[in-house]
Amino acid sequence: MIILKNKKNKTIVLVVLIVIGLIILSGIIENANISNPNYRRYSDKYFEMLSNEDNKAFEDELMAFAEDNDIYLSISYADDLEAIDKLESNSNNYDAVWMSNSTWLYMLDGVKTSNSKSININPVVFGIKKNKANELGFVDKDVYNKDIVKAIQDGKLKYVMSSVTKTNTGLIAYLGFLNSLAGSPEILTSDMLKSKTLEKDLKTLFSGVERVSGTDDFLKQMFLNTNEYEAVIATESSLIEINKELVSQNKEPLYLIYPLDGVAINDSPFAYIDNGQEKEEQFLKLQSFLLSSKSQKELENLGKRTWYGGTNLNVDKNSFRKEWGIDTSKYLMTLKYPSKDVINEAIELYIDVFRKPAAVVFCLDTSGSMYGSGISSLKEAMSYILNYETASKDKIQFSEKDKIYVYAFSNEVEGPYFTENGKETSNLIDQINMLHPTGSTNLYGCATEGLWKLNSLDLKDDYTKTIILMTDGEANVGSFSSLKEAYRGSNIPIYSIMFGSARKNQLEEIANLSNAKVFDGRTDLTEAFKEVRSYN
Repeated sequence: MIILKNKKNKTIVLVVLIVIGLIILSGIIENANISNPNYRRYSDKYFEMLSNEDNKAFEDELMAFAEDNDIYLSISYADDLEAIDKLESNSNNYDAVWMSNSTWLYMLDGVKTSNSKSININPVVFGIKKNKANELGFVDKDVYNKDIVKAIQDGKLKYVMSSVTKTNTGLIAYLGFLNSLAGSPEILTSDMLKSKTLEKDLKTLFSGVERVSGTDDFLKQMFLNTNEYEAVIATESSLIEINKELVSQNKEPLYLIYPLDGVAINDSPFAYIDNGQEKEEQFLKLQSFLLSSKSQKELENLGKRTWYGGTNLNVDKNSFRKEWGIDTSKYLMTLKYPSKDVINEAIELYIDVFRKPAAVVFCLDTSGSMYGSGISSLKEAMSYILNYETASKDKIQFSEKDKIYVYAFSNEVEGPYFTENGKETSNLIDQINMLHPTGSTNLYGCATEGLWKLNSLDLKDDYTKTIILMTDGEANVGSFSSLKEAYRGSNIPIYSIMFGSARKNQLEEIANLSNAKVFDGRTDLTEAFKEVRSYN
């Protein structure tokens, strides 16, 4: 303890204490401002970036650079197609965007981007298990897109892929095939989409689809979870990542196919969004860092190509392995993408005509705990996704070839209510709107009924098959072991949407059994149903 003997010393101490207090107070205010989104938006210290999740692997390096350069960087992640919606609804939230493909920058309405530069390129290609690729005559041979279509037509090749309507990878792959199978025209027109030959080829191509994933990350997980899939469409860097994991598990790697008549390629643009906040200087620093030799080498180690339009013999041999079909001494023929209007028309054609049709079972919880807002939310969500007009807004509508079966479960399992034309759903919606909650939660019994139904249909491999469970509570009728026994020998994914007080561990057990996943509908049930629709 210090004892002060005079007034002068007391004054000095008082001043020191005031200064210390102000410093502490300013820190508290600063921390409060940091958590205030309005302060973050309008302070020149902060820089908000929207990025594709494919760039997440480089986040630590980018954040470290930003910190060293006094840039308070915040990164939000979304697939390119979701990013379009985010930017068009409120571009003022962001100072820059790092997407997978420049095509989507041109698709933006009312959002002006500038200073766009490609950070790396990433082909979207088939990865086929090497023994299968060798059997098809694709190893160390010139392969064309028509050769892939022929292999699928002959029943020799099946594959999994990301959603065409919800992911950049799926849509870019589709547009690439569309352009190639149309004869690689200088400009793909609307009239060309009406070609019967093109329709036949694309129907054949998509007839080979076994599973669809709503995200690229889950596609990788889904593929690695089992040994039953023989091929996958993904980005080159993702396939390299999959191969590294397969090799570490002493499993057969994939052989990558680069068709001579054209490959769909992502160019990873990093672009500035000018919101009048004068943040271009920070943007240019970040962009220069991404294009620096150090960053480019790190990106190359992640399986990204950092050279443009040509060849490169000095590459990371651990990633770009020739035995995996990756030959960086060869030029890649880049496929062109059509106009915005033609892309939108092509998406509609994919959903209604080209896409492999789906047979979907919905298991809906009508137990007593759903009484009130629960059953109202469920009916609202189902009405939205089953109505062709409303679902079309989110590109999740069913087509006339889709088959939909709905079961309701409480103590017993009721149904199915069904339609065998996904565009004719008014009666099905009416039947769902008549459901009333009562009794217990026979979740396992409903999932089992769904399996029996899909397995009893004479659909062969002409349909993708999916079960979607929705529950707000604990399954207290039946058992997981009985469902597991019924599932034996099946490969139908059983996705779940949890609501209310649903037991997540029970739903994850079902997801692990069927190589599927659980969606959270506790905040917004309709959004959860919309999300799960992109997985079938």
